[in-house]
Amino acid sequence: MIDRRSFLSTAAAAIAAGSLPGVLQGGATRRSAPRVLPSPAQLAWQRDELALFCHFGVNTFTDREWGDGTENPAIFAPTQLDARQWARAARAGGFKAMILTAKHHDGFCLWPTATTPHSVASSPFRSGKGDVVREFVDAARAEGLRPGLYLSPWDRNNPAYGDSPRYNDLYCDQLTELLTRYGPLAEVWFDGANAEGPNGKRQVYDWPRVFALVRRLQPEAVMFSDAGPDVRWCGNENGIAGDPNWSTVDPAAVPYPGADGPTIGPALQHGDPSGTVWRPAEADVSIRPGWFYHPADDARVKSVDRLTDLYFSSVGRNSKLLLNVPPTRDGLLHESDVGRLAGFRERMSGMFANDVAPAVQQRWRAIDASVAELELDLGRAVTISIARLAEPIERGQTISSYALDGALDGEWKPISGGSTIGYARLDRFAPVSIRRVRLRVHGAADAPPRPSLRLFEAR
Repeated sequence: MIDRRSFLSTAAAAIAAGSLPGVLQGGATRRSAPRVLPSPAQLAWQRDELALFCHFGVNTFTDREWGDGTENPAIFAPTQLDARQWARAARAGGFKAMILTAKHHDGFCLWPTATTPHSVASSPFRSGKGDVVREFVDAARAEGLRPGLYLSPWDRNNPAYGDSPRYNDLYCDQLTELLTRYGPLAEVWFDGANAEGPNGKRQVYDWPRVFALVRRLQPEAVMFSDAGPDVRWCGNENGIAGDPNWSTVDPAAVPYPGADGPTIGPALQHGDPSGTVWRPAEADVSIRPGWFYHPADDARVKSVDRLTDLYFSSVGRNSKLLLNVPPTRDGLLHESDVGRLAGFRERMSGMFANDVAPAVQQRWRAIDASVAELELDLGRAVTISIARLAEPIERGQTISSYALDGALDGEWKPISGGSTIGYARLDRFAPVSIRRVRLRVHGAADAPPRPSLRLFEAR
């Protein structure tokens, strides 16, 4: 999909060495600056929880993952393209947003751009009058989903790539078209992919200019890249967020998209409890082995069990899940993928059907500046297997460690525990019968606001 390295090994080494920034012995932390808060756009982004990524373009027709920019636009010929079908499948799966690859590394543009002939305007799609971006955003909104667009900075087709001032002008012109023609966007998605262009030169991106352009033309959109500025990459393409996972970061830790080095991986995966900006993690992964559609992968679509695991390892670790589901050469989502999305939604609905805690009075008491307890009596014995914890992140993120205990008739016994909570922390455990529950917060950056606790009956 994008030119990235896996940072899991360096992140693991940093944890083992105890070198994560801001983490004190025993998991406690201290924040030296005022509490950092999310913007309304960042809150809306995280509350979506699930977004669908659609990788679609000339690679779909060449059976490749990365095109080289020499593809003839005539190969782009979806005969049944129905973006509304994509959006219906996303909504049926419980997704709230969608992102389209308006341009991938091959440089082929899915909208009729004035910047290059390498676009749908030179293809047979809709007799050369098609606009996939228009159909995509209209379909998303028709189904109540928030649209977003990905514009690859790397362009293997355009001769201007590598002539940095010239290409930066062209890239900003492309971005301006996307930001002004298609209405409000929820997310504008970038990566740091960068290699030699057709002219053999390496491009230097003007990221400050790019970010400022988005902020001016789409002020309500969040921007994703390795380095933010609003949302960061989780550090891998496996749909697995870090643990711990802070939404605050040190902006100097990943200074620009595509930055490399031994400290980048831990910074992306874990954030920084002492960070000065709010930049939550997005966990991206494909429902198939590749990012573009390949007929040979039709029998290799992730199972409902695996999609469920991904939800717990992303949303359940204070992240957001961006799941790629690539359209076929016909321009439709494959029936296997659509079936998995529906099955995933059915599984989620069953697992979270019966919350035994919402009507119960919960007692919250602070013990000292960073230790507090939440205790509740359910009034009857119940058997639970999932707990969902959440901080009121509109007031920031503070909790660095917690423990959940339960009791039936006698003494407290441990149920689960972990590090950060943030927007959501999902714990799965063997079914346990309890009547009383105690959530102990025993590490916090500063005085923690009262978290919420939801408990779900085992099914």
